[in-house]
Amino acid sequence: MQKLINTLALLSFIGTAGIIGGGVYVYLQKDSIIDGVKKQVTDAAVEGVTNALPGLLDSAMPEIPEPPKVTGGAVPF
Repeated sequence: MQKLINTLALLSFIGTAGIIGGGVYVYLQKDSIIDGVKKQVTDAAVEGVTNALPGLLDSAMPEIPEPPKVTGGAVPF
């Protein structure tokens, strides 16, 4: 019975140490994590705007008719 309790205590210690170690790692690396997330969001926003622009510009620009091949005479004053 003592071996079982010692094993559970050891597993509990390992789990707690892992949680604390993970928290310390995230705390120490928070600036680089935040910068990485900012870069990903910025890249996604730029890509979304870039992909949307051709469709927006095509719908906003009117069609330019072709110039006439033959014109009439001069208009009198």
